[in-house]
Amino acid sequence: MYKGKKVVVVLPAYNAAKTLEQTYREIPLEIVDEVILCDDHSRDDTVEKARALGIRHIIVHERNKGYGGNQKTLYKKALELGGDIIIMLHPDYQYTPKLIPAMVNIIGEELYPVVLGSRILGMGALKGGMPLYKYIANRFLTFIQNLLVRYKLSEYHTGYRAFSREVLETIDYEQNSDDFVFDNEMLSQIIYAGFDIAEVTCPTKYFDEASSINFRRSIKYGLGVLRVSLGHFLQRLGLVNLPMYRRKK
Repeated sequence: MYKGKKVVVVLPAYNAAKTLEQTYREIPLEIVDEVILCDDHSRDDTVEKARALGIRHIIVHERNKGYGGNQKTLYKKALELGGDIIIMLHPDYQYTPKLIPAMVNIIGEELYPVVLGSRILGMGALKGGMPLYKYIANRFLTFIQNLLVRYKLSEYHTGYRAFSREVLETIDYEQNSDDFVFDNEMLSQIIYAGFDIAEVTCPTKYFDEASSINFRRSIKYGLGVLRVSLGHFLQRLGLVNLPMYRRKK
């Protein structure tokens, strides 16, 4: 708990057996009330590793639903468990769990309802081994997005995020893709709904066991990002009425 607010960490897992323990051991369980892992039909022993670590809430997809589909399952479960502050942490150890207290503090003190762990603030991305082509693509897409959605973030592509319960109960993330562009659609919804977003500098690590999409899927993701940003721009001008921007309440 943080000042009476229940803190839940959600882990979208796919073939994360080699890095799960290292990630889990660094989660500050003194402030985190629940940890939920959703295994998206892994081909390794992620589920067995999670059980051995004593993770209480383990969800197993009988078929692969994709990165976005995994998050939909996790957020639904986190809300069912009464989560007030929900942190999405990749179990591949690319992002450090040691930032969880800072993210919880920002939301728990009602400074911001959303916090992103940014790899771009400071010099963390390239120093941590981000491939140069991904860094350039990140900067280009973020520049375009800031123009089209009329917001200013250092990056829209981090997978380290924390949300207040109100945010997840307001935006209709079930309307979003089950693929990687889900993250971008969520941020577009959050900005359109008027929620403010904080960013904290986050060191990142790129290594063999860390999950990463290949070049072909990166191109597909980039095109999806441009589609989302253009849709946001047209929605803001009142030229379209897209279902993803409708509030749940």
